[in-house]
Formats: sequence, structure tokens, C-alpha cells
Amino acid sequence: MSTYAAQKESSHSELMDSIYRRQRHFYDATRKYYLLGRDRMIRDLDMAPRQSLLEIGCGTGRNLALAARRYPDIRLHGLDISAEMLTSAEKTLLCLGRTESVLKLGDAAQMQAADFGVVGFDRIMISYALSMIPEWEKTIDAALAALKPGGSLHIADFGQQRRLPVWFRYGLRSWLRRFHVTPRAELETVLQSLAASGKFSLEFKSHARDYAWIAAIRRK
Repeated sequence: MSTYAAQKESSHSELMDSIYRRQRHFYDATRKYYLLGRDRMIRDLDMAPRQSLLEIGCGTGRNLALAARRYPDIRLHGLDISAEMLTSAEKTLLCLGRTESVLKLGDAAQMQAADFGVVGFDRIMISYALSMIPEWEKTIDAALAALKPGGSLHIADFGQQRRLPVWFRYGLRSWLRRFHVTPRAELETVLQSLAASGKFSLEFKSHARDYAWIAAIRRK
């Protein structure tokens, strides 16, 4: 990694730590009201025993814990750029007795399956993290490269709120900017372009009147 890239990663990591140093203690209690579609994304994972799951931007570990309850025998992995959030994720998974879970600190755009000591993952999920990752398109590329053949990447994030009142959309965007969150208007187009290559198949859904987008892109 170049010095400049390392500096960018360090800067973003410090920003995320500063945001979540206190918020991680009440993050899950508040986010459940507006991070819509996460549970639906997890239901759609459709995992078999011993398959592997990686969450990019795993935060407090809430989604990994939910996936572990729904699919008890899967192998769990998590990546986050915030050491503060990983502290919470470790506690969350330890409470479930998932001591074998592998959590890593790192930049999602530079992530590789080898970082976790595996050749690939059966499922990767990214829940409301692309809207906070500066190099979000590179993150999608890295995730797809880390999938096993037949594996799938699952995404839930903010949509464009096209079927909601204008005042709501502007109010939401203004509030999200306070937390360095930018809904990715180009997400559907980017995923469609990847699917058009013939290497992937795509399922893309609008959720809650376009409040959120839920996507599953599968490696052939």
C-alpha cells in the first residue's frame, strides 16, 4: 500500500472511531428505527451448515449475531475500519459463544479473502456501510473477488426515497450528512454493469417506498 493510501485509510479509521467511540454503546438501540431491510437481507442469505459468511462493515456485530441465530452452524467473519466497533462486535459474538469467529481491522476497499486465511466466502454482506465508505465501488469489486464460485454478495443500504415526500428525503439527507453518510445513487447502475459482464447475476429490490435498496449479486 502506498504511503498516501495508508494515510487515507488511517484518516478514515480515526474518523470512524471518533464517531462511534460513544455511539457504539447505544448504536443498535437507535439504528433499528431507520436501517430498514437488514433483517430481510439476512433472511435472503439462505445458508447451509459450515458455509462461510463475511460482513464488511460489521459494526457492533449485530447482523452477524442475527445470522448466527438463523444459521447456527455457519462460520462467521467480520471486517471493520473502526477498532471501537470491533470491540463491541467481539463482545456481541462472545456472548453467543462464537469464540471461533474471525474479526479483522481493515479497509474494505483493500480487503482480500486471504486476510482471513480462506480462499473465498460463500456469502458476503454489506449493511448500510457502502454509504459510509469513500471507495465504495472498489469495495464492491473486492467483495466480489473474495466470493467462491456460486457465492453471493448481499447489500442493504439507503435508496433514493423516490416514493416518499420530498421534505422527508431532504430532511433525511441533511441528517445523514452529520454522520458522513452519503446514499449511493449510482449503486443500481454499478451492479447492473457488473451483471452485464456475464460473470454475475443480480437481484435488486426497492424496499419501504424506496427508502432502502436490497441487492444480491451472485458469482457464476
